[in-house]
Amino acid sequence: MYEATGNLDDVASRWVTFTLADEMYGIEVMQIREVLRSPEISPVPGAPSYVLGIINLRGNVVAIVDTRSRFGLPPHEVDDSSRIIILEAKDYMIGFLVDSVSEVAELRSAAVEPAPDTGSHGGAKYISGLYNRDDGLLILIDANKLLSDDELAELSSF
Repeated sequence: MYEATGNLDDVASRWVTFTLADEMYGIEVMQIREVLRSPEISPVPGAPSYVLGIINLRGNVVAIVDTRSRFGLPPHEVDDSSRIIILEAKDYMIGFLVDSVSEVAELRSAAVEPAPDTGSHGGAKYISGLYNRDDGLLILIDANKLLSDDELAELSSF
């Protein structure tokens, strides 16, 4: 529980941190449904190139996105550290494969810097802000920007 300090700029929020290609990223806890060890992913013929396939999650079919591909990063073999982050984005449940999940970090809102305007190439269009930590830069991702409405609709049809 957080104490009211009277300074709304210093509100703490919680972010799940994960790695992709040695970079640290974060997604707000409230956007995450759960984190899974990488189960068997069934390929889907004709799926977009960024889709690894589908999994059965307690009776629900969930599409799994290759987050490295989505961010324009080189491929990486799934290993014991790999995790699937199940997100709720715009009323859809989608899984994102990441290299590893690190921790849940509390970030002060006042210390979050706006995302730089680097264009829309690679993962830049998904960035909601940056946070400087002792162990390096944390790139904050907006889960609602990871897939367009059309992409979400297409994935929900699997």
